Amino acid sequence: MPRLSVTPNSKPNCSPVWLICVVLSLLAIHTDSKDVLSVPQQLSLSANKHTQQLSISWLGGAATTFDLMILRTEFNETVFYETVSVAVNQVSGRHQWNWSSVEPLECTSLSIKIRSRDGQTTSEWSNTQILQGNDLPSNEKSQMYPDDRVVPVGANTTFCCIVQEGRVFDTIRYSGTVMNTTRLSRRSYATTVVNRGPSGSSGNNVICYDNLGLTGTVVFVGYPPLLSDFVCETHDLTSAVCKWSEHSHNTNTINGNKCSVSQWEGNWTLVAVNFLGQYSLTDSAELSHRVHPVAPANLRSVVHAFNATVLWEWKYDSYSFLALVCQVAVMKSDVCVQHTFSGVGLQSVVLSDLYPDEDYTVQISCGAQQNFWKWGNWSEPFTFKTETYIPDAPDVWVWMNRDNTGQVVWKPLTHRQSHGQITGYEVTVWSADNNVQHTEIFSPDTTAAQVNLTQIATFSSDRKVTATVNAKNADGLSQPASVVIPLHLTDVKPLAVSRVDYTDRGFPLFWQSDANATCGYVVEWNDAVCTRDCPVEWIKVASGNTNVSVESANFQSGVRYNFSLYSCSSDAPVLLQRWQGYMQELVPSTSVRLSISQQNSDILLTWEEIAVVNRRGFLLGYKIYNSTGSELKLLDDWLIMEVLISLGVTALFLVIVTFVCYKKRKCIIHIVEKPEWDSSKEALVVIPEEDEDEEGMGDEPVDTDEPTSLRYYNQVVDERPIRPRFPDSSTSSASSLDSGRTDVTYTGIQTSGSSLVFQLDPQGSSEGHQPHADQSVICGGGGGGYRPQMQPRAQSDDMGLVSPEPFLEPQAASAGGYKPQSSWHLDSPVEAGESGGLAPSLGSPTSVASTQFLLPEGEEHAEEKRQLSSSAATWFTNLLSSTKP
Repeated sequence: MPRLSVTPNSKPNCSPVWLICVVLSLLAIHTDSKDVLSVPQQLSLSANKHTQQLSISWLGGAATTFDLMILRTEFNETVFYETVSVAVNQVSGRHQWNWSSVEPLECTSLSIKIRSRDGQTTSEWSNTQILQGNDLPSNEKSQMYPDDRVVPVGANTTFCCIVQEGRVFDTIRYSGTVMNTTRLSRRSYATTVVNRGPSGSSGNNVICYDNLGLTGTVVFVGYPPLLSDFVCETHDLTSAVCKWSEHSHNTNTINGNKCSVSQWEGNWTLVAVNFLGQYSLTDSAELSHRVHPVAPANLRSVVHAFNATVLWEWKYDSYSFLALVCQVAVMKSDVCVQHTFSGVGLQSVVLSDLYPDEDYTVQISCGAQQNFWKWGNWSEPFTFKTETYIPDAPDVWVWMNRDNTGQVVWKPLTHRQSHGQITGYEVTVWSADNNVQHTEIFSPDTTAAQVNLTQIATFSSDRKVTATVNAKNADGLSQPASVVIPLHLTDVKPLAVSRVDYTDRGFPLFWQSDANATCGYVVEWNDAVCTRDCPVEWIKVASGNTNVSVESANFQSGVRYNFSLYSCSSDAPVLLQRWQGYMQELVPSTSVRLSISQQNSDILLTWEEIAVVNRRGFLLGYKIYNSTGSELKLLDDWLIMEVLISLGVTALFLVIVTFVCYKKRKCIIHIVEKPEWDSSKEALVVIPEEDEDEEGMGDEPVDTDEPTSLRYYNQVVDERPIRPRFPDSSTSSASSLDSGRTDVTYTGIQTSGSSLVFQLDPQGSSEGHQPHADQSVICGGGGGGYRPQMQPRAQSDDMGLVSPEPFLEPQAASAGGYKPQSSWHLDSPVEAGESGGLAPSLGSPTSVASTQFLLPEGEEHAEEKRQLSSSAATWFTNLLSSTKP
């Protein structure tokens, strides 16, 4: 076996790998010892508690990146931890970094430490520096921060409360609102108010409550200064006054918004500053372009009746050479009129078109005529009164009665027309041809003077007498106002009277133009009830007009007014047209006074006219009621409707009966073939026709000339007279019915017996004309029994009467002669219901003014039943004769 031999002189073999590892290890040890980061040294703190900013500085060697940590000392809570880059100050060799705190720095103590960083390599932390807060045990009182702070609108602010030692925290309230809080230390609590709005002038209160008391602070929330409308102007043409508008919401520090500069500079700058910022504005202008005159002073006046001169003074003498334009406001009562005047150094104006004896108030404001800048201030109000003057001529008219007497009337002068206190009126009646006149003096409150045509006629041979009226005050007599007095009233023919309706603009009157109306027209109106010395109103219309709307504050409801149109010329007024109307019609204020008398078998109804004053509207006629209360109506719409409804119901009934009979025709022929007839009762005498099918007639021809299948005979009509019934004379009523002339026609009933009818006065009646004292209606035909129908008479053209009275009642639409009745109607609503809708006088026309027939109920209903039975039998026979089973 081979053996291992060792040679002592042999050398070991070294691997190069071990050499490389040794070299690298030595290099790594050398590098680590060279680049180890230095710990920041000499850490110092500087706090600005108003801005809540903390300045931190240190010595840190060659590093430029540092980790910064800030903690709340007592609870060791991290507030801030970030890596920041801070360059070294080449002069001091220190690093410095500023941190802004959300909470006030007084709230609690803060601990700060720093370390150097190079990538992932950091140094050890520096020694901790503490910024002492005010919550130290040695400072044991309650505190609130920040204290009386001014902050901008919209900012977020954190408040803190340090509770007094030994007390328990409760709440923090901002303007009364309980806030959410965060505990910062053993005694310190904080809350944040977000996006605050502007506070009031006294600020917003922030109060901290504990279990035994409270503490607090005030915060003012506002805006930085904001100004506008900065402008400078001059009042005295030498100095400048600058003004501006502020929008700083009670947080500015500017002393007012106006300042004065003793000398005009031409360029100005305004700077506003407050705790939240500053703002500046500039303005520049020439002096002549910024003249703002002061208000005129020491106003006085020189007045006359129709004009006045107003004078004033200027505060500055420099205005004597300044071209001015002035506006003068003239006020009277609630009316203001403005005038404009201009001139160099203007100091007086003349006001024209004034009224005498009136109070006026004026105010004046002026501006520069050239390079006008703005109007100056208004002067103090100045009042003056114009002088008095003779009155205006009054508005005169004449009203004449029917007994040749009358009165000259005039309208009282208004204050503006009188030009002073009226002391009286002078009325003169004179004739130019005879040069005769008579004058009377009347007191200021008089508006009418009595005249007598019989005496006045002796003044003049040409029957033309003029009346003049003069108003008088302290300055003298007015111009005369004249009117010609008509002396020929008996020659005036009555005119037709038209009706006029009141509208929201008064009574509208229209007329044809009159060539003789050289000076226009006069429209006169008065109460229609008045007949002598009436209070009358009037208006004068220019000659070119042919219509007017009459309005007066004296119009009343239920009062009839007469309107008269006169032409105005050099002669006496001529009556052209007349109207009557009501502002509003009312129901009559009294009922008709009715009297009843019996004349043999007739009843005479008599009543008196309703006085015009009690009518309170235009009468359309009278309505008469019988003793049962049934109303007699003429061509009434409801009556026509009742007739049509009755006919409709009857037709429907007949259609139903026809249908039933057609379905049961075999049964009905069987019943008719064996009628049972009682000779003691009213019945139809039936002659049946043999049934062709049953009797085996087959196809034998039918005689078409044979009568109908059923034949009947009317019973004998009882010709005994019926005793008339008269209405109760104690029961009557009346309202309105047309009063026109009507010829009366009588309608007979096709049975025996008497009828009770009403007959109107054939002479008719008119509201304005009464041929007789009473109007009457005759009840009954004068004896009973059958009366033949009388032939109607057409009304002749000359039947109308011309009333001698000046005003006639307007005729209703139904007035006039006989009008044929277009359809029949019932005696009364009660009878219509009992008779089943068929009138007893079926088919008999009556006149418009005629009345219905009053029959005893038994006979009337029997007659209706007989007519109905006869008509039904005829229809039934025809039906069956035309129908084959």
